Amino acid sequence: MRAAFGIFHRWAGLFAALFLFVSGLTGAVISWDHELDEWLNPVLFDAKSGATSSPIPPLELARQVEAVDPRLRVNYLPLFIEPGHTLSMSVDARVDPATGRLHEPGFNQMALDPATGVVQGTREWGAISLSRENLLPFLYKLHYSLHIPDRWDIEFGMWLMGLVAIVWTLDCFVALWLSFPSRKSWRKSFAFRWRQGGHKLNFDLHRSGGVWVWALLLILATTSISMNLGDQVMRPVVSFFSPLTPNVFSTRTPAPLERPIEPAITRERAIALAQSDATRRGWTAPPGGVFYSARHGIYGVGFFEPGQDHGDGGLGNPWLYIDGITGALAGTNVPGTGSAGDIFLQAQFPLHSGRILGLPGRIMISLMGLAVAMLSVTGVVIWMRKRRAQVRAASLQPARGAAVAT
Repeated sequence: MRAAFGIFHRWAGLFAALFLFVSGLTGAVISWDHELDEWLNPVLFDAKSGATSSPIPPLELARQVEAVDPRLRVNYLPLFIEPGHTLSMSVDARVDPATGRLHEPGFNQMALDPATGVVQGTREWGAISLSRENLLPFLYKLHYSLHIPDRWDIEFGMWLMGLVAIVWTLDCFVALWLSFPSRKSWRKSFAFRWRQGGHKLNFDLHRSGGVWVWALLLILATTSISMNLGDQVMRPVVSFFSPLTPNVFSTRTPAPLERPIEPAITRERAIALAQSDATRRGWTAPPGGVFYSARHGIYGVGFFEPGQDHGDGGLGNPWLYIDGITGALAGTNVPGTGSAGDIFLQAQFPLHSGRILGLPGRIMISLMGLAVAMLSVTGVVIWMRKRRAQVRAASLQPARGAAVAT
């Protein structure tokens, strides 16, 4: 059994090493994506007019953008503007009536000065580019998809990284078993031979390092499955143990990109309907953001205080989903409510990002990203050293045979 587990660990590690090295390093960085993005790109975040006491309301700015450039539809809009900051909104391309194909504006994010409505900057989030304005989005998308292109409406990059996560999860249990070959020498599995250095320290960094952070590694591995293969793998598995509330998006067949669902109600109306429902529920947080999914015909309205759009601490922010045609409540995502399975799934991103613990959690996840990269490198070094020894031993066999013959 131990030999079989050893073979699995070796080949699973070699298969996943490069992917985990990349995702570990990028994960360490994107734990601070908003802060780093703002530092690198002040033109996208700092309003040139400075703080203003009478900013143009976000909904009005969205209307202006769509009126000035009919090619665009605002698909996500924050409903708060931080003093001295721009209003950053996401946009989709509309269909060109002349061609029946989507316009190509060349960007999907815009930053506007809230005092004047002037567009300070644009960018294509997720573009393959290392320029200042694209660096953090590039790293973010690299983290979960390696920028592998989608084809036939299949996200191949996410599927691949999801497969890596499954292998990683299984290997977590195998590696833990291999790390304790004897009950009598269990202390060695926690020790580091710092003074001896060399291959012995490399081995300890891999084995003992993995043991010390094993629980966190397992959390990262399993939540990675949820992030990449939530509907395909995680929801079916969880539903075997607990009933799940149907996902409002997975229960609707998405419309083709070239035939988006045009809403019959405005985003203002959707916000008002959601606010009315939130009041009935006793929520006190105001509407903080609104999006429209043109492929599903659904508005989403999130409720959170200014500055809490990332949902730092706990399970995140509550959202209400409004049917873009009828105005009816299409679904909810209220952290901490539902079945045990619902709450387990709600915890996946907060756990993966560390935001469930706020700032300390983000620091921990950033350090874990470096640990994952280190474990990947030390594992490959162990394999290379053993491989060289095997090759050397094999090359000596003919020489020994010839010596015996003579």
